[in-house]
Order: sequence, then C-alpha cells, then structure tokens
Amino acid sequence: MSNKDLYILGIESSCDDTSASILKNGKVLSNVIVNQNIHKKYGGVVPELASRAHLSNIIPVVDSALKESKVSIKEISAIAFTRGPGLMGSLIIGTEFAKGLGLSLNVPVIDVNHMQAHLLVHFIKNDLKKPSFPFLGVTISGGHTQFIYVEDYFKMKILGQTLDDAIGEAFDKCGKKIGLGYPAGPEIDKLSKSGNELKYKFPLPKVKGGDISYSGTKTAFINFLHKEKTKNQNFIDENLNDICASIQKNLIDNLLSKIEILSIKNNLNTIVFGGGVSANSYLKNRLDKASKLNNWKVFIPELQYTTDNAAMIGIVGHLKYKDSVKSSLNSTPSPRLTF
Repeated sequence: MSNKDLYILGIESSCDDTSASILKNGKVLSNVIVNQNIHKKYGGVVPELASRAHLSNIIPVVDSALKESKVSIKEISAIAFTRGPGLMGSLIIGTEFAKGLGLSLNVPVIDVNHMQAHLLVHFIKNDLKKPSFPFLGVTISGGHTQFIYVEDYFKMKILGQTLDDAIGEAFDKCGKKIGLGYPAGPEIDKLSKSGNELKYKFPLPKVKGGDISYSGTKTAFINFLHKEKTKNQNFIDENLNDICASIQKNLIDNLLSKIEILSIKNNLNTIVFGGGVSANSYLKNRLDKASKLNNWKVFIPELQYTTDNAAMIGIVGHLKYKDSVKSSLNSTPSPRLTF
C-alpha cells in the first residue's frame, strides 16, 4: 500500500440510528448521527419505520459528514458499511447505498460486523491508550450481551452470550414497568443516584458456562411490583429511586460476576467494553472498584462511541483496508451475522 492518505467513509444503519463518519488514516474527522425519535411513542424500535427513516436520512447524513470533515467525495479511498447483525430493512438501506456509491466512485466497499466494531472502536487514532491483545471483549447494548475472546483485530471467539434478553433490553423492560419512557436505561441510571441500592433484593440467575440470562430477573421484578402495588397503589411513585437503584445493582451484579468468572478461566485481565450500556455511570463506578480488586485493565469507549455510530464502522474499514480485505458488490445484509 502507498503512503497516500487513506480516507474511509463509514456508514452505520443497523437499527434506528443513521450515521456517517469520515476517517483520515484512522483518525475521526467527522461522526454524524441522526436519531429516530419516532420510536419513543411506541416504547421500542419499529423496524418498518426505522428503514423508512434511514432512506430519508442517509444522503443528508453522508453529505453532512463530508462537509464537516472538509473532505471531497472524490478523495474517499473506500466505503465501510454495516453488514450485520441488525434489522434487515435498516441494513439493506446502508448496504445498498454503500455499494451504489462505491460503484459510482470506483472505490472498494468493505463490509463490517457491527459487534466487532463496538470493540475495535478503541483503536481509533487518538491520544487514549489502546488495549493489548488478547483481551476479554464485553458487548452490552439493547440488542446484545456477549463475552468474546479477542486474540487479534479479526480473530474473535464468543465465550458466552445472553440466553434471552440483552442487558439493555432488561433495563428498558424493567423501566417500562415503572412508567419510564424509552430508552429507560439512562433514566434508571439517573434516578438511581438518589436511591438505596440495597433496599430491594432480586434473584441472580444461575447459568453455567459463559452464558448469561436476564429474563428471570425481569419476571421476578414484575412479580415484585405486582405484590407491592396490591398493598400500596402508590408504591412505585413513593419508592422510585430505591427501585431503580436496586434493579440496576442486580443487572450489573449479574454482568460483573460473569466477567470475573470468564477473566479467571481464560487468564485475561484486560477487559474491553463496547455498546450503549457501557455509558452507565454505576457500571463505571463498579468497574473502577473491580479493576483494583482483580487487577483488571478496563477500557470503556468515549461516550460518543458507546451507542451505534459510523466512526466504529470506519475504523474497522481502515484496519481491513490496510490488511487488503475488501468485499464483493454481491455482499448481502446478514441480520444474524456472527463472528
């Protein structure tokens, strides 16, 4: 490969965020994200509405990313796009747009695994310290909870994952039961700061191996609320902060106990997080204590890179391009893409 500057256009459209980013030699010049607020009224993402919104947003978002970066479309070296996992309709918009643009510009297109990108976002060129291989990757979001042995950029093996609900999904479903809007995770985090996390106890699921479960906790939480409301109709309003703090502690306890088991079993003391739930302030505080106790080296993404974004797609495209990995124009979206 020549010493010519490498400009990557990253495109992310796996769920309900339309995002485009421009990277120059692995450094982010722009990272534009447009959220789809229409889903709030439905309490979750509606796939058909998401794909229609991507169709409306993708050209303006790419245009904004180019203008913000002050890079001409003709300077783009390659286009990286999310192939999966995600919602089929949403993935189709990003995939076909990327392939069409790549064909018109006569530049290569590079398909990216969304979950790998959540972990490899840590390798964006900036002043922050980078993780050393191998490490335990932990992806935590509304759609995924996975524990991954990461040997190299593209040598990854799943050690375990949720058997049912993802941790972010558990936050949202529990939040909905106490009257919070979507997404409920950030609101639970905020309300918990004034609550007593030891006030109410919920069971911790016992799952063997590297897998984890959250559906039992959700059911126990619903039953708990029903029981308390039969005694006091105002129970939730009168104890909201304590309820939030207690369920948040349980959900994070479950996650940390599994991380501890897997880090010991696989002799990994570098723990690398990715995904929206890694922005949770309570998790960060618990990790700070756990890292000192277990001698962990913990890496949490910058806040702007915790949720779905095109910069993480772009950095994977950059790494693949340097490794001479390109994709075919016959590449198709894969909603259940795995490692």
